[in-house]
Amino acid sequence: MTTTSTDSGRPKARTGGEGGSRRRGKGSPALASERREHLVRLAAELFAEKGFQATTVRNIADEAGILSGSLYHHFDSKESIVDEILSDFFRDIMAAYRAVIDEGRDSRATVAGLVRIAFGTLEPHRAAITVMQNDWNYLKGMDRFAYLTKSEDEVEKMWVDAIRAGQEDGIFRADIDAKLTYRMIRDTIWVAVRWFRPGGRLDAQGLGEHYLKVMFDGINTH
Repeated sequence: MTTTSTDSGRPKARTGGEGGSRRRGKGSPALASERREHLVRLAAELFAEKGFQATTVRNIADEAGILSGSLYHHFDSKESIVDEILSDFFRDIMAAYRAVIDEGRDSRATVAGLVRIAFGTLEPHRAAITVMQNDWNYLKGMDRFAYLTKSEDEVEKMWVDAIRAGQEDGIFRADIDAKLTYRMIRDTIWVAVRWFRPGGRLDAQGLGEHYLKVMFDGINTH
């Protein structure tokens, strides 16, 4: 599907049946999937910018250059869109976390790997992280989002187990609370999504490496 740019720099759907639309056919599954993915990307940017609760179906449709009714051909509500955004985020990050843990390295290397994965999500999953920060309490009250708490509990267990293993091995201090430590790490990483921008002085990888230096080595010279 061809796109043009809005004044804000986000892609906006161009009306009319040209290019790929003619090649694939207006009602083809491939084109429908492409349109759906495009709508998800547009909605994600709006959720990140305006907040999920403040974004309306009309806002999403206007950004896509379609009528609100046309949006309902792909999604029954904006909750369905954010559901897709959040479930994709948890699927990706949990798979990446498990891969790091399954490598079976020492606890410091495992925790460092988890930190790098978390920072690596700031760009591709910016909308999901922003929505979780701004709208977590609102969303988790809905039955369809019950998996959010379950998924977060699973993620927390991965981190806490890795930290406690390090304590048992004598790599990490025994006098720190593993669960509190995880939550402090999580929140300091996620809050970076508010100011981190691709193309800045540090990319996500560089930011993660800097964070690991401070976390493991501190800021003292001795």
